[in-house]
Amino acid sequence: MALYEHVFLARQDVSQQQVDTLVEQYSGLIAEHGGEVKKTEYWGMKSLSFRIKKNRKAHYTLMNIDGPSDAVAEMERQMGINEDVLRFMTIRVDELEEGPSAMMRKSDRDDRRGGRGDRGDRGDRGDRGDRGDRRPRREESSSSTSSSSEGEAS
Repeated sequence: MALYEHVFLARQDVSQQQVDTLVEQYSGLIAEHGGEVKKTEYWGMKSLSFRIKKNRKAHYTLMNIDGPSDAVAEMERQMGINEDVLRFMTIRVDELEEGPSAMMRKSDRDDRRGGRGDRGDRGDRGDRGDRGDRRPRREESSSSTSSSSEGEAS
């Protein structure tokens, strides 16, 4: 049997319990066809980079599948019919990832740094005081207009 990583996006207005029900439904479908879902991860509600079917957010879920291609094809067919599923993607892999996925590790890292990705002190930038030789822009623009008007008058 082949190994697959499958990610699907569910509409923002369904509850997490309904997403769990979808996972159980598709896991049962894979099991009926002789496969097995090794791991599922709920990544949470995340913002989409663009609207999909009038949704700005979606529930993201990962499923690691060990099963025949027929089972995956049937699951994808049913996801295409289901109105609660916005998008899905299945990738065949050589081996399934052990432990938490990169998305789960990313959220752990964000928690440790304070969530905003602070860089802290930027040592590569000098103090703003070293730019004292510049004049304010208003003086430059007013002097340039006055000099050009003087040139026209003479």
